[in-house]
Amino acid sequence: MKRVYSLKENSAFQFVYRRGKSASNKELVLLFVRQGKLKIGFSVSKKLGNAVTRNHIKRLLREAIRPRIPRLKCGYYVFIARGGAVQADLRSLDRSVENLLSRQRLYKEVPRQ
Repeated sequence: MKRVYSLKENSAFQFVYRRGKSASNKELVLLFVRQGKLKIGFSVSKKLGNAVTRNHIKRLLREAIRPRIPRLKCGYYVFIARGGAVQADLRSLDRSVENLLSRQRLYKEVPRQ
């Protein structure tokens, strides 16, 4: 995932936590707020493991979201890892991300010809 899409500021995370619409499944929670830019952030709690484990989960999530970026609507996205994400592999996290994005209808509409 390119750095330009990263949601980094604490104030932006707090804004999404307060105002965001949420959807969840066994492995992830997705919070979304409409904005002018596309920014994506990841949150993995210390409850899920040590730094190596948390960074591994974030790397998998970044890889799962990367091919979907061109199709996403503009806004702030925050993916919060749940306990199921610790044992998950890339394929299951990929399915979880797809499930959450499609349930919330966060893909751009493709014009029909």
